Amino acid sequence: MLKNSRIYDYVVKNLCEELNIILTQIPSIYKEKAEEIRLRNGGPLTISYGARDYFISANGNISCDPSRAVVIREEHIKNTFQLISNYSVYAYEEEIKNGYITIKGGHRVGIGGKVIYGSNGVETIKNISSLNIRIGREVLGVSDNIISYLVKKPRIFYNTLIISPPQCGKTTLLRDIVRNLSNGFGSLDSQGFKISVVDERSEIAGMYKGMAQNDIGIRTDILDGCLKSDGIMMAIRSLSPDIIAVDEIGNKRDVEAINEALRAGIKLIATIHGSSLEEVKNKSSMKELFEENIFERFLILDRSKGVGTIKEIIDGFSFKPIYSGKSD
Repeated sequence: MLKNSRIYDYVVKNLCEELNIILTQIPSIYKEKAEEIRLRNGGPLTISYGARDYFISANGNISCDPSRAVVIREEHIKNTFQLISNYSVYAYEEEIKNGYITIKGGHRVGIGGKVIYGSNGVETIKNISSLNIRIGREVLGVSDNIISYLVKKPRIFYNTLIISPPQCGKTTLLRDIVRNLSNGFGSLDSQGFKISVVDERSEIAGMYKGMAQNDIGIRTDILDGCLKSDGIMMAIRSLSPDIIAVDEIGNKRDVEAINEALRAGIKLIATIHGSSLEEVKNKSSMKELFEENIFERFLILDRSKGVGTIKEIIDGFSFKPIYSGKSD
């Protein structure tokens, strides 16, 4: 918990001085649990966790009443945006096109504003009207008790799909599974897998100036800020992975690249948004993967016991549960 509080204090240093001072004063319990800090022009200063919003007054008090909160002004957003972009917006053009900037520590700042299009699609975002600072916290060991369900002795990994609604810890779980598989564990006798992480949104490894800010294992290569479809093909050609890990698959190009990897004998672990296996099976983009029975394990997440709760693990052959979080 102390570590989580320090992470929070580091993140708020990236906000303008006035908001930094206010947010530093909030009670420690909220620092330890905060998942997002929201700045909306003309709106209340807000933090959130556990699917609830909390509003911050000028002296750092927490309230459920937005009328008691500091009102975010244009200069708050402008000055904070300058800080998170190191006063060089041009250096972050590619990230801004995708609607976010990643800051040191792997924390992602989502950007709202006027989207400017050019001949090649989105060119930039101007007139910034909101910033969503997502506080990324790795949770080491969150996959320890389920990793054995994903590996067949002596050293065969089951193609795995993590299914999760938004903000239920899918990236946190994926990251820790990668760490365990890469380092080696238990029955692997420290002989881990070579893993290529295609980190399109810079959330898995949290790369900052060429260095992973999160522990993703000793045998892991990262393709940072790379489209999943491109990154999968690059990994096949040049990184010789045993396993490729990707976050939030879904479109046709992703599926085509995944099939190329599987034909090359490479295993896959991926995540997708969804509340159930049935919901994901009904997505048109996933039809091909399900028809070919690509996935051998499905991990279903929810928030019943907090972020990252593994509701159940379903076998991809029988489609029956082989693990239930209720038994923990």
